[in-house]
Amino acid sequence: MKIFGIAKNYPQHNKEAEDTLYDNGGNPVVFTKADSALLKDRRPFFVPDWCSRVDYEGELVVRICRLGKCIPERFAHRYYDAVTVGVDFTARDVERRLRSGGLPWELCKGFDGSAAIGEWVDKELLRDVQRLRFSLRVNGKTAQEGYTGDMLFGIDAIIAYLSRFFTLKTGDIIYTGTPAGAGPVSIDDHIEGYIEDRRVLDFNCK
Repeated sequence: MKIFGIAKNYPQHNKEAEDTLYDNGGNPVVFTKADSALLKDRRPFFVPDWCSRVDYEGELVVRICRLGKCIPERFAHRYYDAVTVGVDFTARDVERRLRSGGLPWELCKGFDGSAAIGEWVDKELLRDVQRLRFSLRVNGKTAQEGYTGDMLFGIDAIIAYLSRFFTLKTGDIIYTGTPAGAGPVSIDDHIEGYIEDRRVLDFNCK
């Protein structure tokens, strides 16, 4: 199983970030997480002690359902079958240090437990996945609200692009980017994720 992430895919988040844009020739900015980053089944997220700040980034996540390579964008909708809300945890102070040195992101993005994921929802049960609203709540208060129609790169375009470089396999997952509102997480925080009014994600931080 591969875990992909897309950076800077919402204009509102780009405006609030310290470094607003990456230059990838007009293509999505891609990073990966180790398989040990996956955190599911409402298991708690353990805030690491090797960094001073960890941020939550709530995102819509899609699940690949068939083998594919060099997938045309017009056929990409056939290659995923479910969506959920996930959290791309980021060690923010480590991220700043790595970026200032032009170093890879794996340590700040791909550490154990950094890819929290909720319950999958069959995309056929939802309206147009590119017109969905999703949200993240921290301690009962809405921290982030996203609308997939605001993505700079839509889900089909992301799948087509990734498949140029990686063979996509059943079970691979893609974090499609975070909207505005990412912020620090603390021990004892309670995090919930929603697709429209459906709660799909629920876990605690320890």
